[in-house]
Amino acid sequence: MSDDIISYSSEKQGIVTKATLPMDQEPEIISLRPERLCDYIGQAEVLETLEIAIKAAKQRGEALDHVLFHGPPGLGKTTLAHIIANEMGTKLVVTSGPALEKGGDLIGMLTHLETGDVMFVDEIHRTPKAVEELLYPAMEDFSIDFIFDKGIHARSHRFQLKQFTLVGATTRVGLLSAPLRDRFGIFRSLDFYNTFDLEKIVRRSAALLNLPIDNDGAMELARRSRGTPRIVNRLLKRVRDYSQVRAHGRITKKTVEEALALEGVDDMGITPLDRRYLKTVINFYNGGPVGIEAVAATLQEETDTLVDVVEPFLLKTGLIIRTSTGRKASDSAYDHLGLSRKSS
Repeated sequence: MSDDIISYSSEKQGIVTKATLPMDQEPEIISLRPERLCDYIGQAEVLETLEIAIKAAKQRGEALDHVLFHGPPGLGKTTLAHIIANEMGTKLVVTSGPALEKGGDLIGMLTHLETGDVMFVDEIHRTPKAVEELLYPAMEDFSIDFIFDKGIHARSHRFQLKQFTLVGATTRVGLLSAPLRDRFGIFRSLDFYNTFDLEKIVRRSAALLNLPIDNDGAMELARRSRGTPRIVNRLLKRVRDYSQVRAHGRITKKTVEEALALEGVDDMGITPLDRRYLKTVINFYNGGPVGIEAVAATLQEETDTLVDVVEPFLLKTGLIIRTSTGRKASDSAYDHLGLSRKSS
């Protein structure tokens, strides 16, 4: 039992974690990020919406409507924020919900924004309530109310802001308050990428990194990337290192299979944490239904990690079924793990 629930290493977890890793900040990886809409691959409907909105805003000489992106980690929400700023020809200011601890933090950022600037707030659903309420007039009226002194001497002053665009990103749109959600003019959900688009991303990234890769190698890497561009680039880097040492620097299907076998990533993109999650539901809770808190306690993992990082792909592929009474392992999960369903 202990072998099944020991937390695996952070290095393995890093493949699918929602957090930004050191490898993601390396110059060569950052250079893979598209800077214009025309270079962005996938999410065709989202791109069309943004293209029309940006052109219209520029023709009117106005700031773009506030934009909210929702979807699992790694699908390009931050990249789209950079692209919006580049297309509008303005400055991008980046922060996150948890970093805005006090109202003063937000006020300081907003008052320094110039006309048309883009402010990107990642994990916006984690913004403290007191700070969130300051966003309401800032988004709607482009103003902020300051309170001076206290008690009977308290007085209010409204400071007029320059027109800006707030771009929010969240993995848990259900946790956003209605007043904040309603103030976004453009709301778009990002979905997992198909294999065809991921293969194009692999080829583009390999070309930028000067890596020779054949058709089968690109397709195999795309198939194992969980429908997520961020994971494509992370895995490409692992495969690059392996091919450099073991395969004379050329990436083929065999190279990808051998390199990702060392990472514990199978032909479906299932990682060690995914398998441990599925085996926990099957072996410890008879296939479910079981609450997510119980699974997290058994795995010794954070509930948010399972909900935000692990479950979206398992639900998308049909390996896990979410019911009103908890999570259940599907027949496909038993088949994929080579397990037989116990008779009741």
